[in-house]
Amino acid sequence: MDHDLRLGAARKDILHSTLETVTQVWEGFDKAREEEPELTQKTVQLLSEHLPEQGMTEVDALDEAVDVLDQSLAQSRPRFLAYIGSSGLEIGAIADFLAASYDINLAVDARAASMLEVQTSKWLGEFIGFPNSRGLFTSGGTVSNITALAAARHRAVPESREFGNTVPMAVYVSSEAHYSNKRAVELLGLGTRAVRSIAIDEQHRLIPAALEEQIKADIAAGVKPMCIIASAGTTLTGAVDTLREIARIAQTYNVWMHVDGAYGAPAAGTDVARELFDGIELADSVTIDAHKWLFVPKACSIVLVKDYAALAATFGHNEAYMPHEGEEPNPVDVTLEYSRPLRALKLWLGFKAHGAGAFRAAIEHNIALAELTYSRASVNPSFRVLPHRPQLSIVPLQHIPHGMTDPQQISEHNAKLCTAIENDGRVFLSPAVINGEVWLRPCFTNFRTEASDVDVLFEVIDELSNTLHHTSRN
Repeated sequence: MDHDLRLGAARKDILHSTLETVTQVWEGFDKAREEEPELTQKTVQLLSEHLPEQGMTEVDALDEAVDVLDQSLAQSRPRFLAYIGSSGLEIGAIADFLAASYDINLAVDARAASMLEVQTSKWLGEFIGFPNSRGLFTSGGTVSNITALAAARHRAVPESREFGNTVPMAVYVSSEAHYSNKRAVELLGLGTRAVRSIAIDEQHRLIPAALEEQIKADIAAGVKPMCIIASAGTTLTGAVDTLREIARIAQTYNVWMHVDGAYGAPAAGTDVARELFDGIELADSVTIDAHKWLFVPKACSIVLVKDYAALAATFGHNEAYMPHEGEEPNPVDVTLEYSRPLRALKLWLGFKAHGAGAFRAAIEHNIALAELTYSRASVNPSFRVLPHRPQLSIVPLQHIPHGMTDPQQISEHNAKLCTAIENDGRVFLSPAVINGEVWLRPCFTNFRTEASDVDVLFEVIDELSNTLHHTSRN
């Protein structure tokens, strides 16, 4: 059997077919589906096949792949208002194709590609108001947070690389912080008991006074404060912690301050939301997922740090295998990953092709849609909203059927309603549990979403809630 895996003469055919397919896919993303396609028996059988020993034509294989993808849930359509995901920026998809074709590995100095990653990370720091920073691109917010926390641990207890966690340490987060932060603490071997869950205020922001009180108590008990994680846009409500006040506390007690801005930090680059992020420039590190509110395809997360040398001190290794000379740290010595693709290209191309202003405008448009949703729901007696306006682009809502007053029944109704909306397919929502109650949680992070999609959201909720309430009473 021929061992040559090059496409050879088929290159032009497969590229032409791919171009036609992707063009149709992008055009399809410009409008919402009225329902999600059913998973066909043909596809089920295809995905149950054994390993093929003989291949088929490349075009036929591509057609099968497209069938599978088209029967999958894509987050790029304008009425996907559930989890915080990507909008599938088209130039970003092209960047992925280019980067994969060149197959550059940033574990070593890749010359121009390495310079491009540095440039893009500095652009992003400039975009959000985190100057004089530098970073690296990772596979997601979890890895970015782990990277930052590892650096925080090394600064707090430098001997931890050699001897492990020799002293008890504490990591401080709000009670609404993303679970990836606890996962990072677990993976660093600190244990979940090292996590201090700090109370939040009525706007779901960490209470600085409670944070400082907990730090004082830990110091008195012989526990080393390792890191304060401030949230810049929680996934439940979009809350942004008071960063400047948290930074003051971090500086007072010499604790590393990390900002988990995986979702919300890009809004710091807008006029309408910039003041919410006052103090972000005082942090030691920031996580941003460009595959969330910067719209590029997954996976594209960035961890920015003020002290880049801290990463080399945290991850540097014996260079017997990959010897390195020069003032710059070996790229493999500043990250968890060895094999690391050129993820930065999709954001670099996005900024180059569209300009930062287009990204700012798209984010502000999403925030305006959240305001529109909140305003409509707040004057509708069939809805309950949180007592404060949305800070970013997440708008928790509870639908309240006429005459229903029991909180447990209201929660059950909203859980069933969310499932009904998902099954209906015109809009995709996810539920959220806030203060022990189930809420609907529209989240606007798609540049394709328009005010007309908000109209459809309310129409679908009204229609399906009436059906549910009528069924429950019969």
